[in-house]
Amino acid sequence: MSMAAQLEQVQIDNNSFTGKIPHGLGLVKSLYRFSASLNGLYGELPPNFCDSPVMSIINLSHNSLSGQIPEMKKCRKLVSLSLADNSLTGEIPPSLADLPVLTYLDLSDNNLTGSIPEGLQNLKLALFNVSFNLLSGEVPPALVSGLPASFLEGNPHLCGPGLPNSCFDDLPRHRNSAGLSSLACALISIAFGLGVLLVAAGFFVFHRSTKWKSEMGGWHSVFFYPLRVTEHDLVMGMDKKSSVGNGGAFGRVYIICLPSGELVAVKKLVNIGNQSPKALKAEVKTLAKIRHKNITKVLGFCHSEESIFLIYEYLQKGSLGDLISRPDFQLQWSDRLKIAIGVAQGLAYLHKHYVQHLLHRNIKSTNILLDADFEPKLTDFALDRIVGEASFQTTVASESANSCYNAPECGYTKKATEQMDVYSFGVVLLELIAGRQADRAEPADSVDIVKWVRRKINITNGAVQVLDSKISNSSQQEMLAALDIAIRCTSVLPEKRPSMLEVTRALQSLGPKTHVSDSYLSTPEENSVPV
Repeated sequence: MSMAAQLEQVQIDNNSFTGKIPHGLGLVKSLYRFSASLNGLYGELPPNFCDSPVMSIINLSHNSLSGQIPEMKKCRKLVSLSLADNSLTGEIPPSLADLPVLTYLDLSDNNLTGSIPEGLQNLKLALFNVSFNLLSGEVPPALVSGLPASFLEGNPHLCGPGLPNSCFDDLPRHRNSAGLSSLACALISIAFGLGVLLVAAGFFVFHRSTKWKSEMGGWHSVFFYPLRVTEHDLVMGMDKKSSVGNGGAFGRVYIICLPSGELVAVKKLVNIGNQSPKALKAEVKTLAKIRHKNITKVLGFCHSEESIFLIYEYLQKGSLGDLISRPDFQLQWSDRLKIAIGVAQGLAYLHKHYVQHLLHRNIKSTNILLDADFEPKLTDFALDRIVGEASFQTTVASESANSCYNAPECGYTKKATEQMDVYSFGVVLLELIAGRQADRAEPADSVDIVKWVRRKINITNGAVQVLDSKISNSSQQEMLAALDIAIRCTSVLPEKRPSMLEVTRALQSLGPKTHVSDSYLSTPEENSVPV
């Protein structure tokens, strides 16, 4: 078998490649990712460019491709397709609606014509952007209701509810042939309005009842703590008001007040694999047995065939990411160091001291929660064990492939390692040191924090410029020492990164000279978890 036939992914974004897409692309049956955005590729897309049975991500945006989009029927595992900012013409292929797991579709900034295929509204599209094309006709209703208006703009001949054209503007207006008086028209309008209200009320009651019956069918619960809550309480409590944040790659989080008055955080996982109830219970129990002050407690879970509710303890101050993103973010260095040490201790515990030797695999500042005393706790840890490795890989690949928290080797290896967690922690440490969000360290050019720091430290006195200017100079030496640790953690070469145990000890040496023994990292687990 040739090397090309064994190729699993091609990622050549943001280069200067030119030429046409190879016609042999579809012959590589092991290719699951083809990403070549921001290049100079031209010509038509080969008819078989999406023929790989395992293809899940295609990103050919920001090139000079022309011609029509071929029909795509064989890539049944395609999750994300981006062809934005090219010169593509013709209609949107109806066969896209037959791709069962297609979630992200970006066809903006092209010259596409015709109408939007009605079948696309049956997909669970998290993103559908067709802005700035030449599309016409009525937008399928389900797409209109679930899309930002900006994803449809730039198509003056599209129409639908909420759009500039309502699809009914050109209908002929008939005169009132019956000659009804103004009073009669008003009475008819009132009666009609009351009728609509009655129908709407009936529909609402029916919808709530149907929702309850459909969502509760087949639900099973396991609580590791004495929670006085039912599946009904959870489902009815998960609405827009209780939702926090924008929702992560694996689902939304809801803060729910139980009948007892206790607050809990519920994460609704939607991209789940085919784990048996017995295996799922065993995996969640593994996470629930964790006993460490820097790791969020798993209180229980509910599951059905379609989704899982993970129930966590509630922490008052929200996530570190939300805190850093505030324009008025100010936190003294001692508190930031305390957070860094706590996160490092939690990771060291997962890597070395917990019996299962777990990996977090999704470390970022939004997955670090803070209690009232700014003590950090890791959340969203080891979700691969809950949703299954295949679903985990697909979700991460489609939602955070280009995340600056991801180690460079994530782009060419599927095997998760402790070094990947170390790299992600290093990015969080840089956020604490610089007081800036990781994905936008420099607002002027949107450079992520790792690239920004590397640029700074290569100029005279650049390391000092990395430090958050809102912190007094008295902490400068400790911050520079912490910066050195963060730089080692984010080394391009995995073997150059320290272990989390080494990182913990190095950070502890910067603060007050109180030694924390290794036994503290491996908090005893004598309290077993009841099931």
